[in-house]
Amino acid sequence: MTDNPPSRLDLLLFARRVVVQQATASLRQIDGWIAEEERREAERRRGEEARPAEAEWLVQCGLNRRNVDAVHVGDCWAAKKSGRCRPVTRAQALEALRQQVKACMHCRPDTTLGVLD
Repeated sequence: MTDNPPSRLDLLLFARRVVVQQATASLRQIDGWIAEEERREAERRRGEEARPAEAEWLVQCGLNRRNVDAVHVGDCWAAKKSGRCRPVTRAQALEALRQQVKACMHCRPDTTLGVLD
């Protein structure tokens, strides 16, 4: 039995099948990465949508968490730094200022609320 070596055409067709197989596998892998990234992006968007709105007004509690030390505007950097703040309504912030709770010297909620001494 004589074995004929593969022709140049046979070798080229074989090389093409190998390239197609590798490209298909690579595309499958890239499609998986794309699907995973789309899932992460959708999850991030859902998280942003579910996040509660930032409070417009904050009161800073004392170290004992009972007395109120200061009133802040909701996006005040000093309030975020203290870590002892809780959200309140506009009316509660106004009432706290009327009760002589000090206004934050950085965000000046008394000016924003129109309550000046």
